[in-house]
Amino acid sequence: MAAETKHTKMIGARALIRALADEGVEVIFGYPGAATIAIHDVLMEGRIKHILVRHEQGAVHAADGYARSSGKVGVCLATSGPGALNLVCGIGTAYMDSVPMVAITGQVATAKLGTDAFQEADITGVTAPIVKHSFLVKSAHDIPTVIRKAFHIASTGRPGPVVVDLPLDLSFAETEYDRPESIDLPGYRPTLIGHPLQIKKAGALMDSARRPLICAGGGVIAAGAGEELRRLIEKAGIPMAYTLMGKGAFPDSHHLNLGMLGMHGSPVANFAARDCDVLIAIGMRFSDRSTNKISTFAPEAKIVHIDVDPAEIGKIVRPIIPIVGDAKNIVAAIAHRVRKAARESWIAELDEYRDSYPVRQTCEDERILPKDIYTAINEITGGEAIVATDVGQHQMWAAQFIRTEHPRHFLSSGGLGTMGYGLPAAIGAQVAFPKKTVFVVAGDGGILMNNQELMTAVEQLLPIKIAIFNNGYLGMVRQWQQLFYDRRYASTDISSQPDFVRLAEAYGAVGLRAETPEDVRPTLTAALDVTDRPCVMDFRIAKEANVFPMVPAGGSVEDMLLE
Repeated sequence: MAAETKHTKMIGARALIRALADEGVEVIFGYPGAATIAIHDVLMEGRIKHILVRHEQGAVHAADGYARSSGKVGVCLATSGPGALNLVCGIGTAYMDSVPMVAITGQVATAKLGTDAFQEADITGVTAPIVKHSFLVKSAHDIPTVIRKAFHIASTGRPGPVVVDLPLDLSFAETEYDRPESIDLPGYRPTLIGHPLQIKKAGALMDSARRPLICAGGGVIAAGAGEELRRLIEKAGIPMAYTLMGKGAFPDSHHLNLGMLGMHGSPVANFAARDCDVLIAIGMRFSDRSTNKISTFAPEAKIVHIDVDPAEIGKIVRPIIPIVGDAKNIVAAIAHRVRKAARESWIAELDEYRDSYPVRQTCEDERILPKDIYTAINEITGGEAIVATDVGQHQMWAAQFIRTEHPRHFLSSGGLGTMGYGLPAAIGAQVAFPKKTVFVVAGDGGILMNNQELMTAVEQLLPIKIAIFNNGYLGMVRQWQQLFYDRRYASTDISSQPDFVRLAEAYGAVGLRAETPEDVRPTLTAALDVTDRPCVMDFRIAKEANVFPMVPAGGSVEDMLLE
């Protein structure tokens, strides 16, 4: 192929792939169709690696996992109509959790738009509430500019997904490749540098606090502010808690880390929020799962709220010091100002809570306790594995018991709570980091929602470790039925299920089963020895093991159920 210059003539599909390469894209997760046939044809040339998934939802979740683990923009590709619509759940997942993503969809030819043509769907309209922005490309000449804008929007300010919808005829249309040197987006100017006076006030308030608490959300990880957060916490001697999305922002092993806040958070983290006099919320949005009953959350605290998205400031709580901007810049500036203060009595009080109310797990069933699986994973990986969760009880157990020492090592669908997320997200993470150990933890319900992606993992030789927490139930809903519906287990018994070991083997993966507590460690050790394909582990856990602590929906910390 002749060398390409700035104004080389090419078809739109080739302009798209070149534009993506110019943005640094190395991999696309996709599934072909008539409306993307020219794009896939160009992808065969190998400029960008294309990973063929087995369902479009697998593509979008894999792009999500790639983005969360690497910090880069994840890219997925689907055809028009049903292909594009199958991306919607994953786009919503990325939107709720602020994940940078560009979803490229094929579309019917421009002349057929609005005619209800075969496989036509208004994907830009459908996804309007769950994207940062969307583009319907009108001319092949616009492709390089649209792609540059899409990546800029997806990755700056509060990250999020962007949809690029490309009509079929534009993929074949000849155009000159003309990538702009710069882009102008009127009205899109994310604030990155916090107001110096507000930063000064926040530092002074923290210095004067007797019982301060830092709450870290996913915005800390998105901003790459982990080191700055650690510097602030250790310099000022302030304890911290995190939301589900903030897990990994600060090492779980650190003494000042109190654990996760919220409905299934650690008692000490929730008590600290209840009792603190100053709360510094960084990159969190005060969701109902993190705050429980909002009127009883940090009731005596003066609140500092730091967020890059001004729409989040004052949406749920009214802070005394709001600071809009990038968490990395702002936390670094505050850390420079604050002083070490004497807070030994506050730390001692929290230590007493921690000792008196440990997160523990008991069950009369003699089968495997979930905590024991996580403890073994921590021990054999040293807390260095990337862990992708599905959604349900196992997700909350992972948040409680998995030791996460680094940012971007805990991947989970938080805001939308999307079952079927874990396996494809782990595929994305393993593609991003081929040499890292990547675990999936999933329930026996969630794993079946996208188990077809085992074939993708096998084909790509990805040594993902898949731990299925098999209790024969949709566990989280069953727990609510046990506690609040007198054990009427309506539609949550899923004991009719495939043999997961044989299912794994049918795909060409390795299948293992653990039925007793003594089987746990040997099973995990055997899985780590598999290096050329995924390994599925069917852990038969206690059928009525529950997630505790639990604050009932709409309740306060005072309503916390400990066991």
